[in-house]
Amino acid sequence: MKTRPHSLTRSRRWLQGTAVLAAFLIGLRHIMPGETSSGGSFDAFCPFGGVETLLPYLMTGQTLKTTNLLNFSLLLGVVGVSLLAGRAFCGWLCPLGAVQDGLAWAARRLSGEKRHIRGKRSASRFPTRLPPKADKWLRPAKYLILGLIIWVSITAVYPPLHFICPVRALFSFQLKTPLLWSVLITFIVTSLLVERFWCKYLCPLGALIAITNKFSPLHIAVDQERCNKCGRCDVECPMDIIEVSANTRDAECIRCLECVETCARQETVTLKLGTRIQ
Repeated sequence: MKTRPHSLTRSRRWLQGTAVLAAFLIGLRHIMPGETSSGGSFDAFCPFGGVETLLPYLMTGQTLKTTNLLNFSLLLGVVGVSLLAGRAFCGWLCPLGAVQDGLAWAARRLSGEKRHIRGKRSASRFPTRLPPKADKWLRPAKYLILGLIIWVSITAVYPPLHFICPVRALFSFQLKTPLLWSVLITFIVTSLLVERFWCKYLCPLGALIAITNKFSPLHIAVDQERCNKCGRCDVECPMDIIEVSANTRDAECIRCLECVETCARQETVTLKLGTRIQ
């Protein structure tokens, strides 16, 4: 079997590291002297802020406090990426996703995994998967959260997530309230226990762009004649998609390409450009 010319996982890790560094630098920028005169708050650099402040802006011509027009530009960037490649932003560029991946790696090392072997279930205890019934009931929660946030934003003064945002808890360097500390601790603990817990069950931005997986031209394709249903891609999928090879257009897919990297049969699982909907 020929060796792949490069590692998709390594490329993704570099991009994720860059996203995390950028988020930390933005947070650091806003605790430096002259924060008020530097222009824009930490919230203004969040693409989901564009969703939170959209209806108030359309109704009144004013954005919510701590947001501005920059939020719309960032949101359009995320939507643009999603229209091309589905939830690739979640898998490659989101700093929250990157931190969750790092915490999942740490959980494996701390709970028994000595060396990760691709396609084989880890001997580690964590991160684990929720029972199928609980997983089924919790998956739609992020869509309900998205709807609630949009509804509340109509009468809000601050973005609805402002006081409980995990991005602010992780990157703003402004943990000034017990509530924000509890958000930080909860995020870390749940990410250690269940891989990408936030992405699977709570993220409203992921809920917003999930539909693009169904029609994005850049997508994962599986040659069903070559696929032997070995289940290696199911083991590696951080979003716990069932039967990955038959569900590459699933709304939960974050386009991390771990299935492409893991498949033992070259040219069976590939990244393709096309508009055919599965």
